[in-house]
This record gives sequence, structure tokens and C-alpha cells, in this order.
Amino acid sequence: MKKAVVFTLGCKVNDCESGSLMQGLSELGYEVTDELVPADLYILNTCAVTGEAEKKSRQCVARVQKLNPAARVVVCGCASQRDPRAFAEKPNVTLVSGARQKGKILSLLRKEGVYIDDGDKAYDELPPAKNLKTRAFVKIQDGCDNFCSYCVIPYLRGRSRSRSLASAAAEILGSDALETVVTGIDVSSYRDGERDLADLMIAVANAKSRLRLGSLEVGVITERLLDALKKVRDFAPHFHLSLQSGADAVLKKMNRHYTSAQYLEKVELIRRYFPRAAITTDIIAGFPTETEEDFAETLDFIGRVGFSQIHCFCYSRREGTNAAKWKELPATVKNERLHILLQRAKEVREEYERGFVGETLSMICEEEKHGFTEGYGENYIRLYLAGKYTGKFGVVAVRPYADGLLVEPVNQTKGESK
Repeated sequence: MKKAVVFTLGCKVNDCESGSLMQGLSELGYEVTDELVPADLYILNTCAVTGEAEKKSRQCVARVQKLNPAARVVVCGCASQRDPRAFAEKPNVTLVSGARQKGKILSLLRKEGVYIDDGDKAYDELPPAKNLKTRAFVKIQDGCDNFCSYCVIPYLRGRSRSRSLASAAAEILGSDALETVVTGIDVSSYRDGERDLADLMIAVANAKSRLRLGSLEVGVITERLLDALKKVRDFAPHFHLSLQSGADAVLKKMNRHYTSAQYLEKVELIRRYFPRAAITTDIIAGFPTETEEDFAETLDFIGRVGFSQIHCFCYSRREGTNAAKWKELPATVKNERLHILLQRAKEVREEYERGFVGETLSMICEEEKHGFTEGYGENYIRLYLAGKYTGKFGVVAVRPYADGLLVEPVNQTKGESK
């Protein structure tokens, strides 16, 4: 049997699309994995959200060539959509596709050359993703209409387009994973005619697996959506609300369509429905127009919100975006601010986690390392349980440990869970 590797760089949407490609390859008779091991065929699903991501995407081609110099290499994703020639010129790369219509890759495997699809009128239906873990991802939307001044993704992924509610709901309700994550490039813009994300959540309220939403924009947080989420049988109260900056002047330059006050109002609304909700976010360090005063406002805002986790990273100039026209801050300034943000992120995470010591959480076990079973609770806290366990069950948080909490089982025996 021929072996194939589908290796993913970048976002959860790429992960989901890679899972669909893996399923399709399995149906074509391939033995498939997502790990970089010797194989006959490699499909590299690339990322271009930052310059570093593009660099890693290009380097990945050389990595797989070392594993099998005779293998065929197919490249797809945002990095190849942005610069197909950079990949097409590399040895052993037989096919270069882009970020759109990835489902067509399976029918092009025997072809050679560059096949970049620029269409964004219709949603690209893919096979249900092959699930290799306890968590499944269901993609309901693609593309983005927000055009944040620093982001290249709308130019690569195209305009926002959504999967039909019937199709999305069927895959979510049919998921046998312990947790199902509803994902997309801009989940908040989900639309099927007049029906939106709240309607989809109503349709899947009785899903068997725990449901978690992917990254959300501030504008989608309404009483109507929160009412729908309260009715979901097993909803993970975790809201990833992208912030990027806590300073209004910077938010305006970023074209983010909200103020810090409006963001805080939405957080407060979430907590009226889900008092212990995890609020996670992204923050960019060293945006070109960010002053010392702006950065101080962001640090102050972090404390006011009470985030549970913060993903922070340095601003990366993306050619073709509006922000690329502005003079960059020195790398030393960006790195210094990133260091401060990382320390602040660690502090707020630990503060949030300490609030759950002594309480019962619902743990989904994911992997066993160094004598501990690791997994996540409903509020996306990393949990560590001594011994080997599987499944989903209640645990009591004992104390802070590593990057999360040490827990003990509640009425649970070692081995396979029931």
C-alpha cells in the first residue's frame, strides 16, 4: 500500500482541510498519516499569516525531500497561493495548488504544474475530516471580508462564503469525537441565506459531543447567539474573541471595527450568560503606529478584561496590505513589547486557573506523557492527571501544575472510561 503524509502548517482551518484530504486519500487506497515520516506522497498545507510562517512553509519542502528524495510533493495553502513559483521551482514538487478549492487536489494528483484557483463565489464542500484525535474540527465557512490593515488572508482565501446549514449541521450532529470544534476563517460571518451562527447552534443543540466555537469577532456576540449557546446540550464556555490591541487609536488603524469599550461590553455580556467563561484572545506586539502610550493602554486593558489566555506575537509586515505602507517599529521595540506581553499573558492565565482549584471540571483525555494523562477542560484549561486514562469524565482541580492544573478523577477508575 502506498503511503501518504498530509502535513499542516498554520491555523485550525488548515488542520480541518488537511483532515478532509487525508480522508480522501484513504478512500483512494493510501495509508495516511499527519506526521513527517518516509512516504511516497507528501501534501504540504502551508501558511502565510506571517513572514515566519511562509519561511517555515518553504523549508518544509526540504524536510520531506530528506525523508524520501524520490517522493512526489504537492503544495497547497496560503503560502503557495501567495507565491506559487517559490514552491514550483523546488525539486520533487510536482503540483502546486493554493488556498481555495482544496478538494480538487485529489483529482489532480497525477498532474503536474501550477493550479491556482482564484474563485470565491461558492463554498468548497470537502469530505468530512479524518479524525485522528479526540477533538474533531468541522469547517462551516471560508474567506474573510474584514480586510484588517495588517492581514493578507482575505487576499489569499477570498471573500466570505458559507456552507449550507443542513450540511454543516449534519456533520456536527454526526461527529463521534468527544469534542467537536466549529471552525472557519471568520466563523462570525456564517450565513446561509437569512440564517446565521445562532441558527446553526440551535440546529445542533443536541449534538452528542462537546461543542466548542472557533475564533469569533466582537460583533457576533449578541443575546440571541448567547441564548442559543445556553441551549446546547454540552457547550464549552470558551470564547476566543480576537482583540489585537487595547488602544482605540491602534484599533482604528488596524481597521478592526470596534473600540475597546465595545469589546469590554461584549465580554461582560458573555459573563452574564456564562459567569466562568474563558475569554482568550490574540494581541499584536509592535504594530507600526503603536506608541508607548498605546502599548500601556493595551496592558491596562488586559487587566480590565481578565483573559484566561493570550496568544501574542510580533507584528509581521505583509506585502499588499495597507499596514505594509507604514514604517515599521524597530525589531528591538517589537521584541521588548512581546516579552512584556508574554509575561502578562502568563500572569493572567495563572490567575484564571487558580480560580478553579477545588472545583469539578469535565476533562477530555488526549495523550499520555511522562506518567501523566493530558487533556483539556471545557474552559480550555490544560489538565494533568497522574496515570493513564482515556475518555471524558469529571475531575477535581488540585493545584496549579506546569501550564495548567493538576487534577484527580471523580468516581473514575484507571483505564478505559465508560
